[in-house]
Amino acid sequence: MRVVHLIGGGDTGGAKTHVLGLLKELKKQIDAELVCFRGGEFSEDAEKLGIPVHIIDTGNPFTDLPRLKKLLRPGEVDVLHCHGARGNLMGTMMKRYLKVPVITTVHSDYKLDYLGRPAARLVYGSTNTVCLRWVDYYICVAGPVTEAMIERNFPAERIYTIYNGIDFNAPKNCVPRGEFLRGLGLDYQEGDVVVGIVARMTAIKDHSTLLRAMKIACGECPQLKLVCAGDGEDEKKLRDLAKSLGIEEKVCFAGWVKDMDSFYGAVDINLLSSLSEGFPYALAEGTRFALPTLSTRVGGVPVLIDHEENGFLFEPGDYKQLAQYLARLAKDPALRRQLGDKLFEKSKREFSLDHMVEYQLEIYEDVLRRQARRKLRGKRDGAVICGAYGHGNAGDDAILKSVIQAVKGLDKDMPITVMAKNTGSIKRRYRVNSLYTFHFVKMLRAMRRSRLYINGGGTLIQNATSQRSLWYYLLTLWAAKRLGNQVDMYGCGIGPVTGKWNTGLVRYVLNSSVDTITLRERDSMRELESFGVVKPTALLSSDPALVLDPAGEQQALACLNSHSMDPKGKYVCFMLRNWQGFSAKAGAFAQCAQRAYEDLGLTPVFLSLNAAPDTYAARMVCGGLTCPYHILDDLDRPELIISVLGYMRLVVSMRLHGLIFSSRSGIPMVGVSYDPKIGSFLRYLGYGQCMELGDVTAERLMAAMAEEYKNEPGQAEFLACTQRLIDVQQENVEALRKLLKL
Repeated sequence: MRVVHLIGGGDTGGAKTHVLGLLKELKKQIDAELVCFRGGEFSEDAEKLGIPVHIIDTGNPFTDLPRLKKLLRPGEVDVLHCHGARGNLMGTMMKRYLKVPVITTVHSDYKLDYLGRPAARLVYGSTNTVCLRWVDYYICVAGPVTEAMIERNFPAERIYTIYNGIDFNAPKNCVPRGEFLRGLGLDYQEGDVVVGIVARMTAIKDHSTLLRAMKIACGECPQLKLVCAGDGEDEKKLRDLAKSLGIEEKVCFAGWVKDMDSFYGAVDINLLSSLSEGFPYALAEGTRFALPTLSTRVGGVPVLIDHEENGFLFEPGDYKQLAQYLARLAKDPALRRQLGDKLFEKSKREFSLDHMVEYQLEIYEDVLRRQARRKLRGKRDGAVICGAYGHGNAGDDAILKSVIQAVKGLDKDMPITVMAKNTGSIKRRYRVNSLYTFHFVKMLRAMRRSRLYINGGGTLIQNATSQRSLWYYLLTLWAAKRLGNQVDMYGCGIGPVTGKWNTGLVRYVLNSSVDTITLRERDSMRELESFGVVKPTALLSSDPALVLDPAGEQQALACLNSHSMDPKGKYVCFMLRNWQGFSAKAGAFAQCAQRAYEDLGLTPVFLSLNAAPDTYAARMVCGGLTCPYHILDDLDRPELIISVLGYMRLVVSMRLHGLIFSSRSGIPMVGVSYDPKIGSFLRYLGYGQCMELGDVTAERLMAAMAEEYKNEPGQAEFLACTQRLIDVQQENVEALRKLLKL
């Protein structure tokens, strides 16, 4: 594999460290080269590391291009990997010529790269913004950078996230502390606590906030001193600010420092005050020296630093909070050692250079495999998944995640497009393409390119909630088949469908347009038969959400702790929905919650699967309580909900997926049905009680709760029932496998 990296060549700081460190290790395993469009320190340092370097330095991209074409011939390069504005420009200009995938590493928020430099922003920033749209794949150096790219409509399915890696095996050659600091120009005295910052002196790094914090902190801790490593256009302005604050003798502007080992070995506290970052090497490199670290809560910094666990985070521009942390660390050497040691341990475990290089190689292999697939399959490839997604409902999210896992499990490179209401949340969470549910032109275009259409779980073929909803999903099934797709209805429920015309329409569309239907319970199978649907292959399966694994125990404990809940406590969980007729029954639910606390010793917990409507329903009930209670309305992932439900002793749910999630822990359950699917699931599962919402009274519901609570010791039997449904869920996947002929 031959990978050629393109870069301007004037890069400093984190981008330089990333590229040179990466290439130094990559060249040991693949044919990795570097092209710089400027000679100088960057290219010289690369050569010292043994990296093959080519310098094309005409100063004009249009005269650089013919020289680059002479250097890189079609068929001799596998991947172009670009860095920065100049690299991206040259990479996109070479794309058609070489016919290879072009990757760019996005080291920071490209919209902020030239903050405070309007001319550079106009020329280089604008060029980079345009070129980024022509790149094939993106590697972002932190999760927040990835999210920013997705929000700007870059293709989520072609974005990778990689965190900068640190070489913990590199030797540390440090000049003695006092000698080094005095050599920089700092008036260093024994007993001083030295704060260090490594950053260019530009607006984005916000040194002014640090200087104002130093003014306050030095008043409390006179032994504090600051060393600023780096140069830049704001240096004079910052020197003037230090003088006006009266701390010029406490601050050393060291300029560009080459001996970074001695720098980190000499300072006591590592700091960054930036307004924006990716995953800054200035902090990560300091972890090699077990330095206590302070930083703004930006970019990927919170991935490295756990606030008050192994460092301190503050909001950008908050110099008062920063001053408090500086004074606290200056006064407490033991705290400095404790934070530094913990940060060292985490960084070495999770952010090593070896780990970064290994993942980078995986990305190259993934990109080449995907490119080969595109050539083999042509324009017709991929799956379109359509369902009630992007509405903030944890049950629908669980279905979608399970469907995506099934597709990727069968064909990990298959492109996926999800029709959803909130496309941004789908792209961020699942790294797939997403189109707005009712953008019919884009939907039909996607169907024309795909080879598989999945009507994805849930009870979509029904008109109890909406006539238009039924017609929409029938239209998508009909259109997908006419546009040449294999059509699958995946782990779905059916009905109720009322009206002779509607049932006839269902019969026509499903018989003429669907290849396979897998059903999540027996009642749906009977409903399908009653409509006269006979042509598709129909299989009894179970709900796709059953196969999701719970989140880790630590995540569940953290969630309980954030809501002041004792993990050893006894809880009854209510999952309610603000449905027609619910308000009339809220008082009955309140009486049951109160009596569960008084008679059974169970503290009520109200868990929202769809935050806004469910929390509204919960608050209607809580208004009638005098006992303690908890409302959990911030659990944003189905896996976390499953884990938290494992701490409940009894569940009362109007939400189908509340029952499904609870069944993963074998919890005694009472379903309150506003829809036949609640009772259908419990009958198929084989345990739990169900009553209609209209039949709910405090006495009846409490009697059912008390009876089910007595069954708590039967957890093993209940789990066996759940496992039976988990096993049969494989029918959903097997149906897809047959359609895809895998």
